[in-house]
Amino acid sequence: GLLFFLSFFLINPVLRALDSSLAALPAQWSLQQCFDYAMRNNIQLNSLRLSRLSSGEDLLLSKAAKLPDLSGSASQSLNGGKTLTDAGNTPYKVYTSGNYSVSSNVTLFQGGYLNYDIRQKDLLARVAGLNIAQQVNDITVLITQAYLNILLAKENIVYVKDVVATSEAQVNQGQQQYDAGSIALIGLVQLKAQLANDRYLLITAENQHRQNKLVLKQLLQLPSSYNFEIREPDTLMTNTHLAALQEVQDSALAGRPEVKSGELGVEISALDLAKARTGYLPTLSAGGALGSSFNSGGINGNNAYFKQLDNNFYQQIGLTLSVPIFTRRVVKTNVEKAKIAVDQSKLALQDTKTNLTQTIEQSYINVLNAQSQYDAAVEQLKYSQEGYRIASEQLKVGAANIVVFLQQKNLYIQALQSYVQAKYSAALNIRIYDFYRGIPVKL
Repeated sequence: GLLFFLSFFLINPVLRALDSSLAALPAQWSLQQCFDYAMRNNIQLNSLRLSRLSSGEDLLLSKAAKLPDLSGSASQSLNGGKTLTDAGNTPYKVYTSGNYSVSSNVTLFQGGYLNYDIRQKDLLARVAGLNIAQQVNDITVLITQAYLNILLAKENIVYVKDVVATSEAQVNQGQQQYDAGSIALIGLVQLKAQLANDRYLLITAENQHRQNKLVLKQLLQLPSSYNFEIREPDTLMTNTHLAALQEVQDSALAGRPEVKSGELGVEISALDLAKARTGYLPTLSAGGALGSSFNSGGINGNNAYFKQLDNNFYQQIGLTLSVPIFTRRVVKTNVEKAKIAVDQSKLALQDTKTNLTQTIEQSYINVLNAQSQYDAAVEQLKYSQEGYRIASEQLKVGAANIVVFLQQKNLYIQALQSYVQAKYSAALNIRIYDFYRGIPVKL
């Protein structure tokens, strides 16, 4: 009883907090709401935002390296021991001592290392921001694909439900015809088998719909207990103007964050090389210190402490020049490795540009294929639907061969599914292609 009582009061606040967080979520999601929620709550995005803040701190630290530092120290100790006096005695004495100082150093010249480092840290902070933009682009494409897949599955369910309803009516009609002796038993069995197949297609479509919803839920990182629906757009109107491939590629190469990040990567590597070369140059620094000390051994009088501090007070200021003469190839190795890193960053940039242009070209081909498939699917559906209608009318009056009718029906179902698939494939591919040239995804 006590365990239940404690569990109730410990778990109940957690459940209430979870319920309140779920209550704040919409019951129906538009595509834009999915984007907005992901941009605010996606764990990977927020992790990248924290990385950008960390890069900003590195930049501030790099700038502060040009300022002088200041440090202070103080020590106080209690000492004891025997001391030889003028009278030849060695009494045991206890005395205190202390040392106090402040010091400061500043780098005056380091071959430009500090300036290079500041520029490099600034570029790294910009790269951290570009990483966020790239992640946003990736999430946008994935959410769009998942959202349209849900719409596809929902529309497919509607069509298959209509097919199942028609099949049920045809089985009922077939049963009446069989009872009246108009058709053979094999004909009725074939109609029932077709109904079972259509119901199987409906179950498959519903399972696909649930799976597609799970994909979107995982992308949005929603709680597993949260059930949601998506808002169906009034139309899937798409941009009928297909931009030229070269135009889209040029636009992407000029504006995509992964390309800009690669370009900054080359500059960052060049700054690493410049920093490595400063190892050949001398370093000039300035420093200063103030300090004093106190020792009570053998000192009498109330003013002894302050008098000693005054007597022992010292000031120091000076310059230090450090010149590398022989570094056992450390500097040369750093320079050579930095040169290799520059070449690697250039290759990485070239690879990024090549992959991007190839991806856009594939997207362009996907759009052309999807549009052609959609046009063909519309034509196929038109004629298969008419063939199915004629066969259905003939079946009603007993003038159709059931095998021929079922063939026409299956052709219609296949054409219907091809049409739905082609419609959403065309809608998805044109939006992805336009997205590469900077057009926001909308339904």
